[in-house]
Amino acid sequence: MELWREVRTLGYAGRAKAVHLWLQQHRSVPAKTTPHRWRKETPTPSGGPPALLSPKRLAWALVKPAEARNDEEAAAVAQAEQDAETETVAGLARRFTALVRAAGRTAESDHAAAGLEAWLTEAGSCGVTAVQTFAAGLEQDGAAVRAALTLPWSSGQAEGQINRLKLLKRQMYGRASLDLLRRRTLLAA
Repeated sequence: MELWREVRTLGYAGRAKAVHLWLQQHRSVPAKTTPHRWRKETPTPSGGPPALLSPKRLAWALVKPAEARNDEEAAAVAQAEQDAETETVAGLARRFTALVRAAGRTAESDHAAAGLEAWLTEAGSCGVTAVQTFAAGLEQDGAAVRAALTLPWSSGQAEGQINRLKLLKRQMYGRASLDLLRRRTLLAA
């Protein structure tokens, strides 16, 4: 209460409850009035192994450039890349990510197509079944993949709008009429 009075004299317009909640969240040691069962000492970290990254975070860390990784990600990537197969897959994933990110921005479309051909050749002979299957699927749809990597146009904006409309439609199943769907669609736009 005393702190609230002090900050109020300095111009704070909030209520005392807000100050109390803020103090609860930012307190480093328990208050004198805290019951004993809630006064657990924070455990000091032991010198054990570091916590593992989730599979999703590790996948993103593997395709990130080395200079963009934090210490935790760099350690996890270094540990994962001790396996030769993982190192091969990570290298292929980084190169493919770079190809896709540079899509439509490169001045020379032949360069992007040559990069894709080199990547497909290497991925097809890497020895990892999942990567070989992915590369075979890209080769099957080769014309579309080459167009996506070499042409400056994208259907991303249209696909995003379609996805948004489908989400609205799914939320409406069994609810109401076409008029309500039309209203929700127009209000969401």
